[in-house]
Amino acid sequence: MKRTTLLILLFTAFSLLAQDKFKTTAAIVNFEASVPFFEEVKAVNKLGTIVLEPSTSTLICTVVIKDFRFKMDLMQEHFNENYIESHRYPKSVFKGKIEKFDLKDIDGLEKEYDVKGKLYLHGKSKIIEMKALIKRVPEGIQISCNYPISVSDFNIAIPSVVANKISKTANTNLIGVVQNGEEKKYLTLK
Repeated sequence: MKRTTLLILLFTAFSLLAQDKFKTTAAIVNFEASVPFFEEVKAVNKLGTIVLEPSTSTLICTVVIKDFRFKMDLMQEHFNENYIESHRYPKSVFKGKIEKFDLKDIDGLEKEYDVKGKLYLHGKSKIIEMKALIKRVPEGIQISCNYPISVSDFNIAIPSVVANKISKTANTNLIGVVQNGEEKKYLTLK
């Protein structure tokens, strides 16, 4: 009887902890490093992961580099092989804290929050600050952020032949709707 009670208590505790995380594996990450009068340097990744832990105000975003898609295959190949070296550095990860975040304050009105954390990219890390727009939507909680990435901060070498055709800063944005376990169950029952 004691063993059964203990198992029920442990299961309940883990269930409560699991519900405290909100997650998606379908976040969209775009970046653009175009310069005027040259070929557009733009890519999208529709398989980004976002984890929001409201109890600690932690925001974690992960993207697999090879999942970025360009209009031109050759540009995608150069991006993966020559610039980002995705065979050596397969992921980019951001882990940070949302300042003054409280889940009970999130409703249908978009609110702006300051986010500060560490971005890992191309084998380097850098502390970055950005603004996040957060609101509740029928599917869960929508999070969107915009942040510039300087290629020099992450030792991303751009060959001199194309240096004037690619911006030294990649304007990056992220958007995703995170859900907790209860909301996922609700959504699948509809």
